[in-house]
Amino acid sequence: MLTLRQEDILLDCRADDWRAALNSAADALHQAGLVAPGYRDGLLDREAQSSTFLGNAIAIPHGTPESREHVRRTGVRVLQFPAGVEWHDGNRVHVLVTIAAQSDEHLDILRQLTHVLDREGVAERLAAADSCGEIAGLLSKAVVEARLDADTLCLGFPARDRQELALAGAARLRQAGCVGSDFVAAVAERAPRDLGQGLWLVSSDRGVAAPALSLATPESLLKQDDEAVAGVFCLATREDTHRGLLERILALLENGAANELREADAATVLARLAGESAVATTRQARVLNAHGLHARPAKQLVQVARAQGLTIRVRLAEGGGEAVSATSLTKVINLGARRGQPLVFSAEGEGADRALEAVCNAVAEGLGEQVLPFDESRERIEPREEDTPPPEPLPADEPHAAVAASPGLAIAPVFVLRTPRFDYPERASDPGVELRRLEQAIREGAEQLEALVQQARGGEVAQILSMHEEMLNDPELLQAARESIEEGGSAEAAWWNAIETSAHAQEMLADRLLAERAADLRDVGRRVLGILCRVELPEPPDHPYILVMDDIGPSDVARLDTSRVRGLLTARGGATAHSAILARALGIPAVVGAGKRVLTLENGVELILDGERGRVTPAPSAERRQAAEQRLAERERREAEAWEARHQEAYTRDGHRVEVAANLGNTTHAADAVERGAEGIGLLRTEFLFMAHAQVPDLDTQIGEYREALDALDGRPLVARTLDVGGDKPLPYWPVPHEDNPFLGLRGIRLALTRPEVLETQLRALLMAAVGRPLRIMLPMVKDLAEFRQAKAIHDRLLAEIPETERTTDVQLGVMIEVPSAALLAPSLAAEVDFFSVGTNDLTQYTLAIDRDHPELSAQADGLHPAVLRLIEMTVAAAHAQGKWVGVCGELASDAIAVPVLVGLGVDELSVSARQVPLVKARLREFDLADARAQAELALAQATSEAVRDALEVR
Repeated sequence: MLTLRQEDILLDCRADDWRAALNSAADALHQAGLVAPGYRDGLLDREAQSSTFLGNAIAIPHGTPESREHVRRTGVRVLQFPAGVEWHDGNRVHVLVTIAAQSDEHLDILRQLTHVLDREGVAERLAAADSCGEIAGLLSKAVVEARLDADTLCLGFPARDRQELALAGAARLRQAGCVGSDFVAAVAERAPRDLGQGLWLVSSDRGVAAPALSLATPESLLKQDDEAVAGVFCLATREDTHRGLLERILALLENGAANELREADAATVLARLAGESAVATTRQARVLNAHGLHARPAKQLVQVARAQGLTIRVRLAEGGGEAVSATSLTKVINLGARRGQPLVFSAEGEGADRALEAVCNAVAEGLGEQVLPFDESRERIEPREEDTPPPEPLPADEPHAAVAASPGLAIAPVFVLRTPRFDYPERASDPGVELRRLEQAIREGAEQLEALVQQARGGEVAQILSMHEEMLNDPELLQAARESIEEGGSAEAAWWNAIETSAHAQEMLADRLLAERAADLRDVGRRVLGILCRVELPEPPDHPYILVMDDIGPSDVARLDTSRVRGLLTARGGATAHSAILARALGIPAVVGAGKRVLTLENGVELILDGERGRVTPAPSAERRQAAEQRLAERERREAEAWEARHQEAYTRDGHRVEVAANLGNTTHAADAVERGAEGIGLLRTEFLFMAHAQVPDLDTQIGEYREALDALDGRPLVARTLDVGGDKPLPYWPVPHEDNPFLGLRGIRLALTRPEVLETQLRALLMAAVGRPLRIMLPMVKDLAEFRQAKAIHDRLLAEIPETERTTDVQLGVMIEVPSAALLAPSLAAEVDFFSVGTNDLTQYTLAIDRDHPELSAQADGLHPAVLRLIEMTVAAAHAQGKWVGVCGELASDAIAVPVLVGLGVDELSVSARQVPLVKARLREFDLADARAQAELALAQATSEAVRDALEVR
């Protein structure tokens, strides 16, 4: 969260108009080193889209998403214009809060400033302020919300008089961590005051950690001194932060609703105190927006509410906050509703049901933003470890399947480094002391990371640890922790809550690569937490070992002594997590996502870890261990020989030709692929280009990118996959309607065909970039011939339109076999396509109905399943009957066990990661075609993927 410091404020600025004011703001950001000069255009472009005037003489200029490339680091500059500036929308501005944001931090600034907008006289005070401190105070004063929720209520208490009820309410506030013993003692000394209608009030400011309100009601009808006692309010006061609660109590009395409280449940009590009457119609809707109810969706909600012609109020379902007008933008934003939080809407009178249905439907549809369903199982807080039963130990001498993260084979005893237990109090009495403790721990953590960066001496390890330093200095994390500390939390609890909140938000991102960065956040968080709690990790053994952890953070990897660590095994994580990336960079075999059972391993137990197959075998038998040792020695010899022979053409032992190409996610890596022996590019994922731009890249941009790869290939063939987005790869500028299951929705070719002009531009760019060179274009996620024909019509028209001298003449148009229907219909497709490329990752996922990223099932998504192999066999047979070739570009193509099976099925090309090219070529030289066909027949005869692997391992 962006924070405002006095040095960020510039006093007594002058500008003739709003453009001059924006120029001054851009200069201030540039001089502070926050942005490059090009950010100026982003500020102007943003104003051209809509005014950034906020209210009360404040505007918050910020750049467009396209201008974020000019942001060097996140920051803010505040410019005061005492004489005022006439803004382009007719408003008068005295203060510009100018934001340089690398993501959506301006939303946090907006939330912080909304409390200023309703305060009278702020505009005049901002204009007249003569010190930076005064302006900072006006803009940054923290709004402390008094607490009222189900945990502060004490309903149906068996009390004999008002005093017992008052003490019960005080005790409940103490249990909630809002007050200390001094408060309870103060309440014991005071007699409750009569509010009327059977309600009473007792209050104190002694021992208050956070302002709060409790209501204690009697178990049965209670009278004392001939006066009815329906309930006693117990109010913990601090300055004037409790005033809103008092106003809500008074409103309750004015409405005559007090008699409803004595036998009411918590939901009813909170509803009445929120201002909802008993005759109001209510309905709930959950916020699904990734960034919560920030300005854009809030504005949409206000517009929908205004269109209903009824007074509609809204509140958070949890927390006991006051219901506010759903037609007030600032009040709706001030709710601070986060993703997943339910809202309660209420209305009275004729048409209330219809109005609330319209509002709730709008919330469910995302209020103008693309949203994902809220998955309670993924987004809830994990249960405490002590509340879950211990997992079953792994059986000895049995392979346990998980996710292959870094290739290689290791045989060594395990060292299980369990996540340390951090014991700390949730609450603390002195916020100043806690804040100083946290800041000191963060400084120590930064020093540790800097030392590790220096030790790493460059490379991916140093880059990722440097990113950790940036995370540690993230003002949003510190501000979130600071707010929790100010509300009475301990430094430890405040810091970890901030880390977990941010990590959960990261995990919910549709982009799997970004979601797995949550491990980085927790890694940073544990570092600081360990300093605060003075917890040190146990020393690893001084002999070679396989490290086993719940989840290995990048800084854990950076500390590894690679001379002793033979392999990495984790209970959680994915193959694209930073820990996996670093393991591959360091050449350490790794298996991840193996489940909690691996944490039951005893230190010293021997383990075989296979980073290629994603398997671990604890306590192996002598026979299994001997076989693994032979494989390990053979692998080391084979790697050295493979590198020496990497530029030779790929053949089986008896001379059967199989082309080995490389998969690329970026054109800049084409030269490296050629250096590693790639005979072409078998899969260029072109979506990298679309994801790197804030809008659809134009023709010239695409031609330049594709030409870079073609130049590096020097006449070798390029197989380019057309844009494959949707599902887990959405584009911000190409929103698609909400889908319950996006993997079965608009993605691949079916999404591209909804905007044929985009597909046409890409095909044109590929054809023109490849002039004089071989080009293979393949269409993703094709389910049948109709989809192929739609794309082919565009392709054929372009071939007729573009002169032959301006385009390639050596071009083929094929399809990816990723959907089972395409494999089943391969004979009809083969008659019209030029080639097939089997994407085994998706084909396996759709054939077996297993999400390959599922934390528990991903290990079962094995492309060697006989059902998948039969689909590949059908595809090859259909293609060869028409004289067409078939490639495999999924992960299965680099699986050492699968390579002969695929060759035996008749596959003509294997496309693998560039790093695997030498090894796959070497693997082909180890068998002949007859042996490959025998292995394919053996695999097809099995019933499960496990049986396939077992049968092939025995050979």
